[in-house]
Amino acid sequence: MALEEKRPPVTPMMIEEEAALRNGSRGLPPGPWAEAAGPRPRTTERHIAVHKRLVLGFAVSILALLAVTMIAVLLSVRFEECGTAAADGPPRAGGNGSLSGAARQPPGAGQPPGRPEEEVRGGEAAEEEEEEEEEEWQRRRELPPWARPRLPRHLRPLHYNLMLNAFMENFTFSGEVNVQLEVRNASRYIVLHAHRMHIEAVRVAEDKLAGGVRVARTFFYPQTQVFVVVLNRSLEVQRSYNLKIIYNALIENELLGFFRSSYVLHGERR
Repeated sequence: MALEEKRPPVTPMMIEEEAALRNGSRGLPPGPWAEAAGPRPRTTERHIAVHKRLVLGFAVSILALLAVTMIAVLLSVRFEECGTAAADGPPRAGGNGSLSGAARQPPGAGQPPGRPEEEVRGGEAAEEEEEEEEEEWQRRRELPPWARPRLPRHLRPLHYNLMLNAFMENFTFSGEVNVQLEVRNASRYIVLHAHRMHIEAVRVAEDKLAGGVRVARTFFYPQTQVFVVVLNRSLEVQRSYNLKIIYNALIENELLGFFRSSYVLHGERR
């Protein structure tokens, strides 16, 4: 005879606890408290950390943008102040990007009073003559020799003789060049490359036994970085002439022309 398993009697309290466990209310009886204690979606610590990083990154980007804006404003103001100071105070740059003769003179080279005013008047007259000559070339529907991308071929250099004196106290130098030229085609213009220098004197002479050729005027043409010598008469074909130019300029601090460089040896700059 099989024995029947005895089970405890089911009470109403047991039914309520079982229903509470099924509803996920942690054993609380059904009611408003059970609903409040039920499982709800919540933000985890990982989500909180991600949100904090996003907010921090946004704040850093805003600060960086403000800093860049302030730096740009300060640089623009500084640039305007430097431009104003350069425009008002000496030394003043000429139309060809070079300094005036007084600024480029080596130590001890003085200028008589009243010369700057004469140079200004002469420069204005030279500009007017240059404009007239350009208009004449335009009427011919040709570019003037100094406005062409290459040097004119009516002259051929045969020999150069160059002498330089460097002044390391203020990083300037003076130079003298003598160029022997052969005339292929008659012309009263001598065009050669020159940039950032001050021309003190220009002379054109024929062969050793012949006389000189008068120079009407000279000017720089910065668009093509050339120096133009205008003569009173055309040079004769198949003749040889000597061009002498005396000038001074700065020893540049960049890789341009006659420039300077430095190096450090045992902690000393040389």
